[in-house]
Amino acid sequence: MATPSLPVDYQFLFRSLPGLFLLLAPDGTVLDNSDLHVASALVPRSQTLGRNIFEAYPSDPESERQLFESQEKVRQTHQPDTMPMLRYDLERPDGSGPEERYWQLTHHPILDAEGQLRFILQTPEDVTEQVRANRQTAAARQALVEEQERSRFIIDNLPVFIWTADAAGQRDYFNPRWLAFTGRSMAQEVGEQWMTSLHPDDQGRVRAHWQHCVATGEPYQIEYRLRRADAQYRWILVRAAPRRNAQGQITLWVGGATDIHDQKQLVQELLETNEQQAILSEQAYQNYHLAQQQRHTLYSLLMQAPAYISIVRGTEHRYEFANEQFMNLVGKVQVVGHTVAEVFPEIEAQGLLAILDQVYQSGESYSGHEMLVRIDQGDGSGQLRDAYFNFTYQRFDEAGQAAGITAYSYEVTELVKARGALSQLH
Repeated sequence: MATPSLPVDYQFLFRSLPGLFLLLAPDGTVLDNSDLHVASALVPRSQTLGRNIFEAYPSDPESERQLFESQEKVRQTHQPDTMPMLRYDLERPDGSGPEERYWQLTHHPILDAEGQLRFILQTPEDVTEQVRANRQTAAARQALVEEQERSRFIIDNLPVFIWTADAAGQRDYFNPRWLAFTGRSMAQEVGEQWMTSLHPDDQGRVRAHWQHCVATGEPYQIEYRLRRADAQYRWILVRAAPRRNAQGQITLWVGGATDIHDQKQLVQELLETNEQQAILSEQAYQNYHLAQQQRHTLYSLLMQAPAYISIVRGTEHRYEFANEQFMNLVGKVQVVGHTVAEVFPEIEAQGLLAILDQVYQSGESYSGHEMLVRIDQGDGSGQLRDAYFNFTYQRFDEAGQAAGITAYSYEVTELVKARGALSQLH
């Protein structure tokens, strides 16, 4: 005996399908839609059935044009057509206004037994979350690019020689200040070629020390003579530190160098003068020993003198960056986010803020040589001390507009005092 077939409520089945479906007549009249389509569109079925799709679901003229062209293509070709992504905002259920939504729509032809178009089935896919995710990815990528460009700008414009090397110790980058000093191109410096610019008497010592640090991972510090573009050799002080990954392996070396030639010459002058005085008399001999002690003290101070590097932004001169040496100068207090006037209230009356304003407004760099500045002693007493600095202020621009100032300085107080002592010996 044949099993009797059960009647199927196809309309109930269609409306219960787990997806967004909109059934149209060939002329675009709305015939039916799934329950999920009703819930997504937030328009009651009673307000859409029997109406043209553009009346039932009004949209902007451009969107309606694209919808019409897609449906017309189905009518002409009897082939499915997927539209470009379409924006169609929906009113929020709480009545707080429209919500930005994006859709990928496909129109499917449904033909009768004679191959004539009987229905057009529209299947919208909500791709809003995908669009938002793509936006977030693009924004994060753009932020990364901007941060990389900003870091590169800082490295390229700091008045310090900067270089990097790979884990094997091969130099792979020199900033523009190094290249301008040596008068050589990047291609002429990478690898081990940079050593050709060293004084011949220093090359063996520098190579051995660098290889030792690469092998052991110890911090690198050394002094040597580097040939300038005008063929003059200048003493520089070089420091470098390794960067390690999570496993403790060295992946990169970052180094910086400062010109200490003038300091070395002054120390040599002190030595020569004291030696001459020792030959003249016993008093000179005693003075020589005293000068020797002073020389060692001064030499230590000179070789350990930090370079203070900072960046301030805007007309308020608010600190955006300060290196470790600079932090030591101010007693390791937090300076980033504060203005120069807040960190050094004592310098406003000394004219330094006026110099910063002038550099920011004019764009002309300013260099101070052995400039006297009265600064806080840093011992909590609130007393000021006399200090002498060599410094450079240089404005940097962004998008063609003044953005801030880079400052590079080092303290020469002991040098100034030593020069006074030298003049008394003469």
